Amino acid sequence: MTDLTLKAWFAAQERPARAGDRARLAGVTVIGLAILLVVVSLFSLTTGASGSSGWAVIESWFGLVDKSDPAVLREQVIIYDIRLPRLVLGILIGAGLAVSGVVMQGLFRNPLADPGLVGVSAGAGLGAVVIIVLGGTIAAPLVALLGIYTLPLAAFGGGLATTLTLYRVSTSGGQTAVATMLLAGIAIGALAGAVTGVLVYLANDQQLRDLTFWGLGSLAGATWLKIAAAGPIIAVAIGATLFLSKGLNALTLGEATANHLGVPVQRFKNIAIAAVAAATGASVAVSGGIGFVGIVVPHLLRLVIGPDHRFLLPASALLGASFLLTADAISRVIVAPAELPIGIVTASVGGPFFLWILLRRRDRLAW
Repeated sequence: MTDLTLKAWFAAQERPARAGDRARLAGVTVIGLAILLVVVSLFSLTTGASGSSGWAVIESWFGLVDKSDPAVLREQVIIYDIRLPRLVLGILIGAGLAVSGVVMQGLFRNPLADPGLVGVSAGAGLGAVVIIVLGGTIAAPLVALLGIYTLPLAAFGGGLATTLTLYRVSTSGGQTAVATMLLAGIAIGALAGAVTGVLVYLANDQQLRDLTFWGLGSLAGATWLKIAAAGPIIAVAIGATLFLSKGLNALTLGEATANHLGVPVQRFKNIAIAAVAAATGASVAVSGGIGFVGIVVPHLLRLVIGPDHRFLLPASALLGASFLLTADAISRVIVAPAELPIGIVTASVGGPFFLWILLRRRDRLAW
C-alpha cells in the first residue's frame, strides 16, 4: 500500500468515531442549552428596575405571607402581568428568529443569510406598519375580519412576499450567489423602508411615537393578548422547522442530489420559506426590528456542534431564546429606570460578529 492509500484508509476508519463524538457533543450541548434557558429565564423573571425579586410571590404560594398585603399584590402584578408575558414572548421570538436564520442559511446554502440582513424583516415590518397606520381607515375591514391576528398575519404576508422575491432574484440554476443575495436584500429592504417612510409620514402623533420605539425593537409591550395573537404562529413555525433537518442536510449537497435522495425539493422550499416568513413576520409584528439573532446564534453553534441540522435547529432555538432574554435583561437594567431598545443591544453584539464573519470569508466572497 502506498502512503496515500494508508492515509485514506486510516481517515476512513477514524471518520465514524469522529462523527459519533460530534453527535454526542451535540446531544450534551442541547441538554446544556436547555438548562441554560431555565437559568436565564429565572434571571429574567427576577431582574428589573422595580427591584421585585419574585420571592414574595413564591412565598404567597405556600401561605407564608399575607396575600392581601399591597406589597405582595404589587409583586404579583409585576411578575404575572409584566415580566412573565415578556419572558414567554422573548423565548418565542428568540427561538423563532434563530431557527429562521438556520433555515435561510441552509436553504440558500449561504452563511450570510439572515431575515434581518436580507430584507425579510423589513418586508414584515412594512406589513405591520400598514396595519398600525391604516388599520382605522383603509384596512379597517381587514382588522374587523381578522381581529387580534391582523397584525401578525399582515407581517407574515410582508415577510413571505420579500422572502419569495429574494429567492427568485438571487437563485439561478439551484445556486445562490452571495453578492446577488446581499445586494437583492439591500434593495428589497430599501424599497420596504421607502414605503414604510411614507406611512410614517402619514401617521398621527400617537402612531408616530409607537412606530419610533417599535422600529428599534423591544419586548416592553408584551401582553398576554399579544402572545395569544402571535404566539401560536411562531410556535407552529418553529415546530415545522424542526422537521426540515434531513432536507436541509440533503440540500447542502445541492438541489439535484437532494432530489435524488428523495427530497421533494420544490415542496420543501415552499414549506421552508413559509415557516421563515411566519416566524419572522409574527416576531416583527409584536417586537419590532430585532436583528442579528439569526446570524449570531447559528454561527456560534456551528463552531461547537457542526452543521448537522438535526442538532443545529433545536440547539439554535434554545440558544436564541437565551440570547434574546439576556439582551432584554441588559436593556432593562443598563439605563434603569429607563429602558434601552433591545434592538440596540443585539446590534451591538451582532454588528462586530457579522464583520468578523465577513473578514474570515472575504476570499470566498470575492466577485
